[in-house]
Amino acid sequence: MVVRVPRPTAIVYVDGFNLYRRNLEDRPAAKWLDLHALSELLLPTHHIRLVRYFTANVRPIAGADPQSPIRQQTYLRVLRDAGIQVHDEGQFRVDKRRLAVVPLTTGADGKLVTAKVRKIEEKGSDVNLAAHMIFDACTNPPDVSVLVSNDSDYCTALELLTTGLGRRFGLFSTTQTPSRDLMNLNPLFVKVIRERALMASQYPNPYVRANGKQLTRPAAWA
Repeated sequence: MVVRVPRPTAIVYVDGFNLYRRNLEDRPAAKWLDLHALSELLLPTHHIRLVRYFTANVRPIAGADPQSPIRQQTYLRVLRDAGIQVHDEGQFRVDKRRLAVVPLTTGADGKLVTAKVRKIEEKGSDVNLAAHMIFDACTNPPDVSVLVSNDSDYCTALELLTTGLGRRFGLFSTTQTPSRDLMNLNPLFVKVIRERALMASQYPNPYVRANGKQLTRPAAWA
């Protein structure tokens, strides 16, 4: 009699903006990304119990591609239909700031010459991710929590997860060189997200939803 030993479980927490900036922004053909398939490819030893995706809704901004919000919403509909838990409560904030010009230049008054710039920042998703990771660990913990990011801002949450709650975490690094601060927390494993894995984890095109309707991959992502 063969006794099947259940695989350890994992919940994957995706920092959508970090993943986009590091892995997808310059790879249009990889943007139709199946996050569950990617997680299974990178961690075949575990049962991926859930994938949570944290992002902010793109809104029309002067000078930006007006089709960006439409493409994002199409992708979010695919994720939700495929069972990914989408958390899109973050926000994009546009601020006007004065920053030093490059190369650094000193004016007649001895001060750095500055220029007024528009700075676009995504706010809230990192806090939401950290909160859900801790909440899951307290209520229905997986065997390992997997962070998809390379942002050291998550260090405090991960310290609470490991030292405070005695849980374990793994890292799907969005860069070839994982953050030293994150590595110092001794993740159970580190998997670097490479282009080959991204291209092997794409949704079919068109994607057929549960209701039979189809969603077509945006032409700009060809």
